[in-house]
Amino acid sequence: MKTYGTIVLGLGAMGSAALYHLAKAGRSVLGIDRFSPPHALGSSHGDTRITRLAIGEGAHYTPLAVRSHALWRELESETGSDLLTPNGGLFISSAARSAVLHVPDFFANTLAAARDHAIDHETLDAGAIRRRFPVFKVADDEYGYFEPAAGFLRPEACVRAHLESAERHGASVHRNERVTAFDASARGVTVVTERSRYEAQRLIVAAGAWLPTLVGTRLARHFKVYRQRIYWFDIDGDPAPFLPAAMPIFIWESQGRPHAIYGFPALDGPRGGVKVGTEQFETETTADTPERAISAAEVAGVHADLVAPFIRGLAPRCLKVVSCLYTVTPDFGFVIDVHPDSNRVLIVAPCSGHGFKHSPAVGEAAAAWADDGAIPFGTQPFRLSRLMPSPPP
Repeated sequence: MKTYGTIVLGLGAMGSAALYHLAKAGRSVLGIDRFSPPHALGSSHGDTRITRLAIGEGAHYTPLAVRSHALWRELESETGSDLLTPNGGLFISSAARSAVLHVPDFFANTLAAARDHAIDHETLDAGAIRRRFPVFKVADDEYGYFEPAAGFLRPEACVRAHLESAERHGASVHRNERVTAFDASARGVTVVTERSRYEAQRLIVAAGAWLPTLVGTRLARHFKVYRQRIYWFDIDGDPAPFLPAAMPIFIWESQGRPHAIYGFPALDGPRGGVKVGTEQFETETTADTPERAISAAEVAGVHADLVAPFIRGLAPRCLKVVSCLYTVTPDFGFVIDVHPDSNRVLIVAPCSGHGFKHSPAVGEAAAAWADDGAIPFGTQPFRLSRLMPSPPP
């Protein structure tokens, strides 16, 4: 068996970033994935992901987002890739909202984070939203937060850039190799796959929706997997208001609906469609058993219920539908912490539907842990202890 300094399990958003930072620092590192990333079977696909700096899920995320923007730019310079487009972000809410996005008071938290961290932003009333972004059918009592530095990432390109650069820096990457188990002892970690066995001093588990199958039942119960659907609807009429120069990414805590909606401009021209999505947390699945088929009736229902009432100019014609997986903790927070049974194993699960934008900074933090075994500064809010109450005395 070849021995590595660190092994990374799972090479999606977080795993590829951790692999890259370890390899760039000259460390001996092996990355293993059961598929060949970037792929469309987990959580790091779908053409775009929202990025924003003021984070409504909690102010402690904002430093990660700010650091990640800087790291995305560094990766672009190193690889020549086009990864981050800051076309602005509009977040809409109201006192009458019925939708909740991840946490209560998402809009107020976002505004507070922007003020506390001096992030450039504007607040808009309904009239200002209509004048600047006429595609949005806002009600008179709705208001908005606009962040110029927000925008979108291209997830497949991001994962590809991290992996290709990691390999150029000397990382070993094993694709299409399924891990069956790992074992940690005082001397190190052993990883067993369908092909071989590998040893390392430390292990980073960043397996996304497959995480519950690897970490044991005591930890697995804190992670639930849900299938999400994303839709690209055709533009009916003039495409100009939907192009990135005119239309920001958006997140909308709507009225009269149980879930928020989000979306993107038409990135690929007038016939590429406008991507719109929502979130569901009622029906659980597993990484290996999701129902990926989406019926015509389901698509029609989404347009009638979540698109037509809120966005003008989008036809019922659905050009593309994609499913992806969210791996969610009870409080929608990340997990970045050592395994309770071994300080040689780091669990990296910054997911819960809002993780991709943070992946460079999370990968950098995981790589720092692999160097000295210390939980990096800034990741204390992501400890497992918050999900695992202490036993009674």
